[in-house]
Amino acid sequence: MSSPGVDGDPKPPCLPRNGLVKLPGQPNGLGTASITKGTPAAKNRPCQPPPPTLPPPSLAAPPPRAALAGGLCPQAGLPLGGPALAPVSGPPAERPPLATDEKILNGLFWYFSACEKCVLAQVCKAWRRVLYQPKFWAGLTPVLHAKELYTVLPGGEKEFVNLQGFAARGFEGFCLVGVSDLDICEFIDNYALSKKGVKAMSLKRSTITDAGLEVMLEQMQGVVRLELSGCNDFTEAGLWSSLSARITSLSVSDCINVADDAIAAISQLLPNLAELSLQAYHVTDTALAYFTARQGHSTHTLRLLSCWEITNHGVVNVVHSLPNLTALSLSGCSKVTDDGVELVAENLRKLRSLDLSWCPRITDMALEYVACDLHRLEELVLDRCVRITDTGLSYLSTMSSLRSLYLRWCCQVQDFGLKHLLAMRSLRLLSLAGCPLLTATGLSGLVQLQDLEELELTNCPGATPELFKYFSQHLPRCLVVE
Repeated sequence: MSSPGVDGDPKPPCLPRNGLVKLPGQPNGLGTASITKGTPAAKNRPCQPPPPTLPPPSLAAPPPRAALAGGLCPQAGLPLGGPALAPVSGPPAERPPLATDEKILNGLFWYFSACEKCVLAQVCKAWRRVLYQPKFWAGLTPVLHAKELYTVLPGGEKEFVNLQGFAARGFEGFCLVGVSDLDICEFIDNYALSKKGVKAMSLKRSTITDAGLEVMLEQMQGVVRLELSGCNDFTEAGLWSSLSARITSLSVSDCINVADDAIAAISQLLPNLAELSLQAYHVTDTALAYFTARQGHSTHTLRLLSCWEITNHGVVNVVHSLPNLTALSLSGCSKVTDDGVELVAENLRKLRSLDLSWCPRITDMALEYVACDLHRLEELVLDRCVRITDTGLSYLSTMSSLRSLYLRWCCQVQDFGLKHLLAMRSLRLLSLAGCPLLTATGLSGLVQLQDLEELELTNCPGATPELFKYFSQHLPRCLVVE
């Protein structure tokens, strides 16, 4: 990947990263030809026969010294630079080859995915230096499995891996899968930013105990977002002993020891909690009564996922304790009925997102309550609400702020119901995946929603190849998911 300099001197090649295999050159890869594509040699000459074609300044070769001195371009006969100046002495300024020009690379690397950046960082030291800037990794969370945390030495002993590369990229969150208390302690000791720099920790399918959870949150003082999924060895006592008031986001799912007392610990120890996501099969209405006015001011997102024991009484506790909610999910809370939705609509007027998926007792009446009272609602999820009909969609058609509507596997929705949706000009995302009664004729009318950005028709029998072609012609700006 070398290119000649201005004076013909070859530039040093892009060296491979030490300890890594040098990637073989490919005819259509990221070689010099690809980077300089669209800049043939003819464009690199400063003076061309008329009509002149001026190259971009960043790719043009330096003009001749006569031009710099204010001489004339013999072909065009025009002065370049005004009055003649004294000749410039010394060699012209050199510039790095395109393949190692950091200004160009900083713009180029934005076009690659995270996985591709990991590969490109192994090409050479110059590329790695550019790619290891934190700006290229913002918002990403590395996922490390327990077996990837150690390397086996020749003697059979295990050594914890070097995490310096993660520190250089400034990751603020990690997801550890299948780890134990010892693995977490090793991570804290070997990652330079673990004490203050890590803001989010996710533990999945891990054997962390109460002691390990307490040590982790005590040592990692920067953690404000915590996720525990499939961790069956910690108990409610561990939450009482480890939770810190600095935590603002907590997600607990598929942890068999989590029940009502865990909610009591969360409500009393986390006064600044902004987001709570809970998937616990044994949580009852009693647990939701533990929330106090302290959470009422700070908590804006509550997700109760597959909490089978929650009924309308639990919904009463939620709407009175957490009046400032902007996002609520009752997905899988199968005992919640239309009356519970009415409580939500009457008391949580600030809601912008409502998830009622997998609530089989919800009917069209619930949608009437939603449409009448939740005027700020932007997202509504009704997946698997099998009792929703076209009548319910007629109620939703009056919601002028609704931008995302999910109707996956609503088996009673028909073409007539889609006609009501055509009046919803604010819709940007519509999912009709798995709706068996919709036909190609009814779906074709959706072309009237010209501002639609995404339309999901997966497993929809009425979605034919001809229909997708029709959408591509009449909804060119919409992503249609087949």
